[in-house]
Order: sequence, then structure tokens, then C-alpha cells
Amino acid sequence: MKKILVLCTGNSCRSQMAEGYLKHFAGDNAEVYSAGVETHGVNPRAIATMQADGIDIADHTSNNIDEYRSIDFDFVITVCDNAKERCPFFPSGARKFHYNFPDPAKATGTEAEIMEQFKAVREEIKKYSRNFIQENIA
Repeated sequence: MKKILVLCTGNSCRSQMAEGYLKHFAGDNAEVYSAGVETHGVNPRAIATMQADGIDIADHTSNNIDEYRSIDFDFVITVCDNAKERCPFFPSGARKFHYNFPDPAKATGTEAEIMEQFKAVREEIKKYSRNFIQENIA
């Protein structure tokens, strides 16, 4: 079974959403983990925006990359430039992928405007995750 790690700065929004979608699209064909180079806790707006699309990430935890050093990943996906720059060396043959998604946690405006940003990023991540699984796992 293939092992996928999604890496972001704080493991609070983008990597959590990607973990949810990758698990959804991969089913039993992959083990999916997410982590951050720091831990910021799972963003409640990320939980809400994923729930609105039928994906429950409420039980996800914010994990530090160091927790997964012993796992031999097949794929490491960085979802922000900061994580790509700070991504530690993995002594495995993991194939590395990168896509810099906008950070919805930095959105400003009314609550409705902020949630629109979360939804827009969610849709980008959903499309990326579906394509990733189709091209690399399915």
C-alpha cells in the first residue's frame, strides 16, 4: 500500500483538507498522513468548509513532521512554498510533489468573505487531490 504525506507550514488548513480529499479519493489504496513543519491546530473554518462538502476532518490532529520520520513514504506533497523550503530530507525514495495553494487562514473581510476563500481553496485542493490519486494511485 502506498503511503502519502501532505506537508504544510502549520498542518492546520491546506494539508488537512488535502489529507481529507486524498483519503476520500484513494479509499483503501493508500495511507494518507499530514504534518507541518510547525503545529497550529486544525482550523475550525477548514473543518466547516470540508464538512460542507461531505468530508469530515473534525477528528484530525495537527502533527509535526518529526512524528513521521520512521515512515517510508512513497509520496511527499508540499502544499505551500514555506513547507517546500523547510521540508526535511527523507531518507526514503519518496517522490516529491509541490503545489502552492493560497492560505485561506490569511483571508480577511466579513465571515462570509473569509468562508468564500476557504471554499475556493478547498475546490482547488479537491481537484488536485482527485487528479493526484488518478495519476499515481488508482
